[in-house]
Amino acid sequence: MKKTRLSMCLLTAATVILGACTSNEVSEIDSKAESQQFKIINVTNHDGKPFSTGISNSSPTGKYVDNPGGGVMMQAFYWDVPAGGTWWNTVSSKVTAWGNAGIGSIWLPPASKAQNGAFSMGYDPTDYFDFGDYNQNGTTETRFGSKTELVNLITAAHTENIKVYADIVINHNSGGQSEANPFTGTNTWTNFNGIASGKFKRTYANFYKNSYGNNDEGSFGGFPDLCHADPYVQDWLWKRADGVGKYYKNTMKFDGWRFDYVKGFGSWVVRDWNANVGGFSVGELWDSNVNILNDWANNANSSVFDFACYYKMNDAFDGNNLALLNDDMMWKRNPYKAVTFVTNHDTDEIWSKMLAYSYILTHEGYPTIFYRDYEEWLDKNKLNNLIWIHNNKATGTTSILYSDNDEYVARRNGYNGNPGLVVYINNSDVWQERWIQTNWANTQIKDFTGNSTWYPTTQADKWVKIQCPPKGYSIWSINQ
Repeated sequence: MKKTRLSMCLLTAATVILGACTSNEVSEIDSKAESQQFKIINVTNHDGKPFSTGISNSSPTGKYVDNPGGGVMMQAFYWDVPAGGTWWNTVSSKVTAWGNAGIGSIWLPPASKAQNGAFSMGYDPTDYFDFGDYNQNGTTETRFGSKTELVNLITAAHTENIKVYADIVINHNSGGQSEANPFTGTNTWTNFNGIASGKFKRTYANFYKNSYGNNDEGSFGGFPDLCHADPYVQDWLWKRADGVGKYYKNTMKFDGWRFDYVKGFGSWVVRDWNANVGGFSVGELWDSNVNILNDWANNANSSVFDFACYYKMNDAFDGNNLALLNDDMMWKRNPYKAVTFVTNHDTDEIWSKMLAYSYILTHEGYPTIFYRDYEEWLDKNKLNNLIWIHNNKATGTTSILYSDNDEYVARRNGYNGNPGLVVYINNSDVWQERWIQTNWANTQIKDFTGNSTWYPTTQADKWVKIQCPPKGYSIWSINQ
């Protein structure tokens, strides 16, 4: 009797175990089948080359050079950085660490003297050739420091082979003297004949409305609106050898330009500047419409900030609908002219910033990191890890493997022998697992963020199951 009971117990236990194993196998099959239901979206179609700034990445100093994934830009300021002329030195003290972390360029605020003098962030320019060496507008130094300190900063950045981009405000001016204006029949603050540098003097004749017309594409804040149709203005801004553009590039050694408020003037202005001066350029076209961004970038022959991506990320991450990341963005339309960002000195709406950085630093385009996010607000080690992943693994075209409300998985398809990666973003409150198709058969992979300790091996059909932490991300590539 005891033997019979024992046999029955063993049989029952075996049945339970077998049933559990069979159930797990079925569950795995069902899980894989669910992922196979999702139709892979091949987002971009090109030869796989990374974003290029058009500037040689060779390094005479043996310091940072662009890696397989391309470069990363640092916005090296925020609104109302400390006054007192210390900012250029502050940034100078950072560039070695930034270069070691893989930052390839820095974007500086408008560097010339502006109407608000020692307190100005530079967006109200008076004298384009006063970098803190003339006593005007109540100060000699700018808010950021002296010309010598600026030159030292640029030199220090170049020593690390970091490119330096100047913020250029050429839509409007401020700080001129009042003069009678025959075109308006009133007095206007358009007399800039007294600027201390003596270069690029201006009067009412060089601002709208004037003999060239009543207005251009846009004006800003009631400031005098520069007339780019005026040959004198063109000459001083980008044509003559000692004009603004060529002086900044050839004498001050800036490597490129961030054009402020490009909605205020025709795209031909940036196109002509780039043709005459050269260097990398990106326009601030504050618009979420991809068609408008793409048309401007093509017409201006310039990169443009990807505001379409910015607003989609805000809706996707903060609105808990990651499927919105399937929608159109500038980097999808033209990855070689899209500069992506999570926040900047003007707008800071995205709450789930680390998820957003995991997105832009694994996807195409030219990603920008905001100074305060990096130096003050977020985990610098995690950002450095993402920068490393971007530079070393984020290669090739992009395919979206899966998306729903709280999960998003995309694949970079690799380029020139570099295997690419798979990024998994999870906006839910629990760990998630998902079967996805990689580009690698019978290959061990790992999560290069360290968020997952799995070391799975892909199947012969290149499928594999990966996992992602709650409110987090994991980034997978070949374990080598």
